[in-house]
Order: sequence, then C-alpha cells, then structure tokens
Amino acid sequence: MNGSLRTKNRLGAGQLPMHLLLGLYVVISLFPLVWLLLSSFKTNREITVNTWAFPSTLNFENYRAAWESANIGLYAWNSLYVTVIACFFTLLLSAATAYALSRMKYKVLSKRVYSFILLGLLVPPGALFIPLYRLVNELHLYDTHRALILVYCTYALPITIFILNAFMQSIPSELEEAGIMDGLGAAGLFAKVIIPVTMPALVTVFILAFIGNWNEYIFSQLFVTTESLRTLPTGMATFNDGYRTNFASLSAAVIISIIPVLLVYMFLQRQIIDGMTAGSVKG
Repeated sequence: MNGSLRTKNRLGAGQLPMHLLLGLYVVISLFPLVWLLLSSFKTNREITVNTWAFPSTLNFENYRAAWESANIGLYAWNSLYVTVIACFFTLLLSAATAYALSRMKYKVLSKRVYSFILLGLLVPPGALFIPLYRLVNELHLYDTHRALILVYCTYALPITIFILNAFMQSIPSELEEAGIMDGLGAAGLFAKVIIPVTMPALVTVFILAFIGNWNEYIFSQLFVTTESLRTLPTGMATFNDGYRTNFASLSAAVIISIIPVLLVYMFLQRQIIDGMTAGSVKG
C-alpha cells in the first residue's frame, strides 16, 4: 500500500513540470482574448493611456456602435449564411465520396481517384486566384455569395474526404451486411447506417470547415465587392480603415466575430473529442 502511494507521488512529482508548462501555455493562449475583451469595454482614451488596466466602467456602447454603425450585424449574417451552406455541401459531398472510395470494388481505381483528390492538399491558395477568378466570371457568379459557397466547398473537399475516408474504412462490414439483410440499398445504407456511425468524424470535419470558412479573407476579398454582400473578415478590414482610431469599437467588433465559433465549439466539444480519438479506438 505504501509502495503504491510512493509510486503515485513520484509520478505526480515527475508530471509537475509538464503541468506547469501546460498551465503557462493556457495563460499565454488566453491572455490576448482576455485583453481584447477588457479593451472592448474601455474608451479610446483608456486604451491609449491605460492599456493594461481594467476598464473603469463596462461601456456597452462600443458593441452597439460596432453592431449598428459599422454594419457588423450585416457582415456577421453574410458570414453565417455562406459558412453554413458551404459546410452543408462540403459534408454531403465529402461523406458520399469517402463512402464510395472506401467501398469501391476496384481497388486500383479507388486509390488513383483518392490520390488525385488528395493532390488538392498540395495546391497553395495563391496558385488558384487567377483560374478561380476566371471561372467565377465565366459562370457569372462574380460578386455573389454563390461564388464563395462554391469556392469554400471545393477547397475544403480534399481534407474532409481524407478524414472521413480513414474513418469509414474502420467501420465493420457486418453493419452493412445487417442493413442489406433488412432490405436497404446503397442510399439506405449510407443514410441509415454509415452517417450515424460516422457522426463523430462528421462533427469534427464540420468544425474544421466552419472555422476555415468563417475566418476566410482572401477569396471573400477577391470575389465580393458590394458592401452589403461582404463577409465578416472583409467587413472588419473596411471597419478598420474607416475607424482607424476607434480601437474600442474595433475590439468589440472582434469579440462579436469570435462568439459564433466559441458557441459552436462549446456545444460540439464532446463530439469533436470523440471524432479525434475514434481512429485510435477502432481496430
């Protein structure tokens, strides 16, 4: 009994430096967010004179000014609209493609198609600006949300197919055989068997796509020019130009832009962890 306690104490002492490093990492990671939150309640003078001090009062006027005067509410709605639709089509297309590749009878063809899709991971965004610009123009989609949805969905497919294909290959074939015995076809197997089992991986992919689309700036700046159609990142850029000295309202606008991502992560945190650890559990 005493020996086991001594062993636990030695393990605890050995893990102390790691715990301290992790705690320091958490503090460093959260400090900019906390500082930004405090700055959003300050006046411009407080930010300039007492940068690191707490706000004298909670000034919610900054949030009202950012939401109404700077059109942050409109930009946030545009971002939410584009992001959700793009994520929906990304999940639908990537799940169907990954299922087909993981169950394709012709292994050689499957590997070649899979390898061709993964080549998209090697293409930097800068190399796509000119061809995508020409394609969007030829399709008459320039300066529309449809252009962003098409580009976001297409650009996210390689990584989402990569994650989902690896997950689906670990699904036991007995589940599909049981579905076939119940009279399910290919579409029924996909909708009633594969999708529920793959839900942890789908949630993980959704979070990755949501964060990537929500924070995307370059394609939005390239394909959308009308002020009322701008997404949040490009709208924040114009906000910064128009309110160069209004750091208080700018801080409030940044906090508003962070809230949706935090909410999505908080509500789906358990599913994200399950999706990340599923590959190590399934044999």
